[in-house]
Amino acid sequence: MMSALCRCLLFSRVSKLKESTGLVHVMRFGFNAVQSPQWKTPSNILSATATKSEKLNVSFFSSSSSTKDGPARVKRVSIEGNIAVGKSTFARFLQSACSDWEVVAEPVSKWQNIESETSKGTGAPPQTTVSNLLQMMYEDPQRWSYTFQTYSCMSRLRTQLLPPPARLLGSEGTPVQVYERSIYSDRYIFALNMFHLGCINSTEWTVYQDWHSLLVEQFGHQVELEGIIYLRAPPEKCMERLKHRGRDEEKGVKLEYLDKLHVQHERWLVEKSTEIHFEKLKQIPVLQLDASVEFQSDQEVQEQIITKVKKFFDAL
Repeated sequence: MMSALCRCLLFSRVSKLKESTGLVHVMRFGFNAVQSPQWKTPSNILSATATKSEKLNVSFFSSSSSTKDGPARVKRVSIEGNIAVGKSTFARFLQSACSDWEVVAEPVSKWQNIESETSKGTGAPPQTTVSNLLQMMYEDPQRWSYTFQTYSCMSRLRTQLLPPPARLLGSEGTPVQVYERSIYSDRYIFALNMFHLGCINSTEWTVYQDWHSLLVEQFGHQVELEGIIYLRAPPEKCMERLKHRGRDEEKGVKLEYLDKLHVQHERWLVEKSTEIHFEKLKQIPVLQLDASVEFQSDQEVQEQIITKVKKFFDAL
């Protein structure tokens, strides 16, 4: 009897403690010992790789914000810019610069390899076919633009909903998860541009905006960004890099198309003239970086970029 009474009193005190402090019990992945960010020197910043063993830990921490004794809140930032502006190179550069920064690549491979099963008749085994939706869109944009933008946005949403990696959740520094583009550029750059080109008709554009707004409203803080890095370069420079990387699907891309995408980026991120439907996105800070320079081989430029990015992340 006394034992049961003690357990009841203990449970009551714990419940009151949770209510008064706002603490919640959550699963956290992290290192056994929290490590401070390790900065790489500019000479090896593009080639450095890190391999760390991670173990599962369970702990209590506040669900709202970071504290001096607890893990920091993981900030979310996207890299935006024209096709072939140098996002992937820049992303690898950031990934190697600091252990507190994690870059999530654009899910291009998903668009290039869509598997579907078809059956030719009763009793016949289903056959698997692989479609390259990215190529289909470039070859026949009038037919496939809406389909492609729908799938690309959904794949970006899945990416942004993934939990941060273990080492970021256990960090006491300034952990940042960086995405190559976002569900917002999918709408306000690429889908909007296809609508202006007539490759997405007015009905499709209305439907796209409707479900896009619904998803953003439903997932809310899980997909919100706290900053944007805008890699800015002339369309001519992007065209030069596009030809150099030689992606098969992009062989038919014209300079005129890159010009129009450049205009969309400028309206959204520089002129602020694009009609935005989400209040927090209207106020989001943007770091503009000159992507026309070949920073991959210039150590001085690398140092300048890292300094700017670090200050930007710290201020978010």
